[in-house]
Amino acid sequence: MHDQSNTSLRLFRTAPNLLTLLRICLAPFLVVAVLQGDYALALTLFVIAGLTDALDGALARFLKQRSMMGQYLDPVADKLLLSTLFLVLMFKGLIPAAVTVLVFGRDVGILLVSAILYAAAGRREFTPSIFGKANTIAQISAVAAVMLHELTPIRWIAGLRTATLDATIILTVASGLHYAWMASHRAGGSATSTHPGK
Repeated sequence: MHDQSNTSLRLFRTAPNLLTLLRICLAPFLVVAVLQGDYALALTLFVIAGLTDALDGALARFLKQRSMMGQYLDPVADKLLLSTLFLVLMFKGLIPAAVTVLVFGRDVGILLVSAILYAAAGRREFTPSIFGKANTIAQISAVAAVMLHELTPIRWIAGLRTATLDATIILTVASGLHYAWMASHRAGGSATSTHPGK
């Protein structure tokens, strides 16, 4: 038991996981900055969070410190940060409610499907698709463009804000449908392997 505790602590203390935890810790400060209307600070913190996201992956590869904990923690940090920002920016009237509902609905749906797959077939992995990765990029771009527009409401930034929000809507629906297709395919494969004679 003591050895397991030490192993868990070592996993948390690896540089990539510490950067991921830092990203999670930045979330409340970002929320406060947005609620107070300090979009310069909010955008700065968001950029820092993005840098930690890029660095933790690079460090994990360079230092060969990839871990199962990191694989779970990294997407959780991303979703926590982005979902919270979409919710707060919607509260401030800067992002349409429909976009936020779509983003939350997709994420909740993926969590439920992942839980069902794990319960039914013991599958823990749910590899992000190309649509999912593109959707994450669109969401990050949309949040950044919305905050940047509050700082500098010039025409091309307004156009960027609209384009990234539209891209988020399209890719949220596309990635959600793709995940649903992958889930049904995996469930079908598990059923076939479990009952080969049927």
